[in-house]
Amino acid sequence: MVTGMGHTIGSQHLALREQVLAELRRRIVDGDYPPGQRLTEERLAADFGVSRNPVREALRIVEADGLVVMMPRKGAVVATPDASTVADLFAVRSSLETVAARMAAERATATDVADLRRLLDDARDATEQDDLSRVAQLNSDLHLRVIEISGNRWLSSISAALYLHVHWIFRIGAAHRAPHSWQEHIRLVDAIEARDADEAEAAAHAHVAAAAQAALDNVDDAG
Repeated sequence: MVTGMGHTIGSQHLALREQVLAELRRRIVDGDYPPGQRLTEERLAADFGVSRNPVREALRIVEADGLVVMMPRKGAVVATPDASTVADLFAVRSSLETVAARMAAERATATDVADLRRLLDDARDATEQDDLSRVAQLNSDLHLRVIEISGNRWLSSISAALYLHVHWIFRIGAAHRAPHSWQEHIRLVDAIEARDADEAEAAAHAHVAAAAQAALDNVDDAG
């Protein structure tokens, strides 16, 4: 009985920690806590309605994620993406997405294409409504769906951490980037539907290159 009770308490603690971590990540990548903002344990505990312990654990993890940095005399501060970080991210993203696009074009079913079209429709609506948080989430959803369609489990296994940062970078510049991104996605999905692997790869490469330039321009403007 004691063992069972201990297991239950541990499970509840883990669930609470994971909930705090998920919400902290969401608020950072959605811009609720913008780059440069100080995040004290007290403030986060009050925001989330929890004690400081799960907050402290969550801060350690988002620091390891690269979303938060520890500053002398300031403590935890939301990281500010720099040009080097953005360039490195998009170098990996370019390789991953071009491979995923080619394989998706070779393997996509009619149901897969319908899923992508639905995401495109949702993204168009969100763009027109200026719902930038929704646009950023749909941007990640579409790319992760293409990776899923590729059927390559290695691509899928490394994509989760990557797209946390892709979502974050996209959200920072979403007001300028969203309309262009949506048009580029249409070209990619058209190629996948046509089962044209060369065009899908080219569309993915052009899309990531345009996204990288926009992100780097945004970093320069912020600096």
